[in-house]
Amino acid sequence: QLQLVESGGGLVQPGGSLRLSCAASGSTLEYSAIGWFRQAPGKEREGLTCISSSGGSSTYAASVEGRFTISRDNAKNTVYLQMSNLTPEDTAVYYCAPRGGSECPIIMQTTGAWGPMGQGTQVTVSS
Repeated sequence: QLQLVESGGGLVQPGGSLRLSCAASGSTLEYSAIGWFRQAPGKEREGLTCISSSGGSSTYAASVEGRFTISRDNAKNTVYLQMSNLTPEDTAVYYCAPRGGSECPIIMQTTGAWGPMGQGTQVTVSS
């Protein structure tokens, strides 16, 4: 079963940037679309973005479009989330998950054919 491990989180100042990684173990992620999600304290989990297995298409939630960029390197079995212009509202635990298929949904949602998420990585945006 495909298992994913998130890393790269940390403390960053408002306006700063951070790159998260989602690495696969136990299997290859090259045949799966991969999504990124986040959950802030006291809030529901939010779907952020998804990239198709080939990397040729992606979907973004309105809250992050233009600021976050998803990419993947199948040779390294890793998907990345480049985050820029961060605000305190981006503070959350960030997760990645495989999709049961190679393509992304038209609208990024937490429901649907998503596989198990990793343990998450904490991102804190604060001065």
